[in-house]
Amino acid sequence: MKSGLLAAAALSGLLFAGSASAQGVKIGILNDQSGVYADYGGKWSFEAAKMAIEDFGGEVLGHKIEIVSADHQNKPDLGTAIARRWYEVENVDMITELTTSSVALAIHDLSRQMKKIDIVVGAATSRLTGDACQPYGFHWAYDTHALAVGTGGALVQSGGDSWFFLTADYAFGHALEKDTGDLVKEKGGKVLGAVRIPLNSSDFSSFLLQAQSSKAKIIGLANAGLDTTNSIKQAAEFGIVRSGQKLAGLLLTLAEVHGLGLEAAQGLVLTEGYYWDRDDRSRDLANRFFKRTGRMPNMIQAGTYSATLQYLKAVKAAGTKDTEAVAKKLKELPVDDLFAQGKVLENGRMVHDLYLFEVKKPSESKKPWDYYKQLAVVPGDKAFPSAKDSGCPLTK
Repeated sequence: MKSGLLAAAALSGLLFAGSASAQGVKIGILNDQSGVYADYGGKWSFEAAKMAIEDFGGEVLGHKIEIVSADHQNKPDLGTAIARRWYEVENVDMITELTTSSVALAIHDLSRQMKKIDIVVGAATSRLTGDACQPYGFHWAYDTHALAVGTGGALVQSGGDSWFFLTADYAFGHALEKDTGDLVKEKGGKVLGAVRIPLNSSDFSSFLLQAQSSKAKIIGLANAGLDTTNSIKQAAEFGIVRSGQKLAGLLLTLAEVHGLGLEAAQGLVLTEGYYWDRDDRSRDLANRFFKRTGRMPNMIQAGTYSATLQYLKAVKAAGTKDTEAVAKKLKELPVDDLFAQGKVLENGRMVHDLYLFEVKKPSESKKPWDYYKQLAVVPGDKAFPSAKDSGCPLTK
């Protein structure tokens, strides 16, 4: 009996919660907190969600807002088991963050079956608001289509017209390679090859040698988190950039740039939906986040703040936490917060501007976390397809 209770406690993964309440609103943060994406989102996203709850006032519809958190370890079966328990036993109303596309797609389908809301922030696949869209599922911050338009589009336009991909071998990597490859070919470029790499690999040498021998101008890193930073570090050891090829970090955030350091990351071009030092609003969120965590937020953590806040605004506007009513309000209310200004489409995609950045040289950085110079704004209606063009069955 005792071991069963311990297993149940481990599965629920609670880090911060009050008593379960069928009346109050309860939010779950489900992501990778110990593996390859632990810095990319991790416990920092949980902190951002807590900030949003505090900024909202801590209660909605007369009840305290509760929050729970768990580590899905990038395993769809574990993530689904946690989410099912949260929905069925712990009265969780909405799950957000959901780093790792394979996990997010599984939770997306479970949420559809159980008529619960999920707002994906950390996972990238554009399928979430495409062929896998569902009435109660939402996608915040960015997706593989937006990254392809931003980073891929910029590099092709500047002459990077031949590509070879190092691709994380699961739903996210496949989607990012496809979306970017399609855009490269659409703009007259060529994809010379690709290699699929298991998640959380430590040795990229054989894959990098294949990319090097392809003679492609651009080596597209269709991976994220520690996989991206390890790819970049090992590419430097092989002298790939020195020999004339360029690396494209197709999903690179402030967290990974910080982990690499400017010496290794300088010159990389990347797309994010948020940068802490872009304007007064982004600095407001970032400086308060820094006081709590000792680090600046990336777009995943800032996006989790926004998704949590917008869900609470929708509950308040609906006057109920009923899923149908809240989902309707999420698609009606404009998004206007410290993360972004945008709107939610019929397929659940939150549309907002993204930004193309280049990582500064060490000599250009004037203060801690001063890592980016902005190259361009990628307008939301260019970054994301319209609902009718997304492939979402809801819009047919």
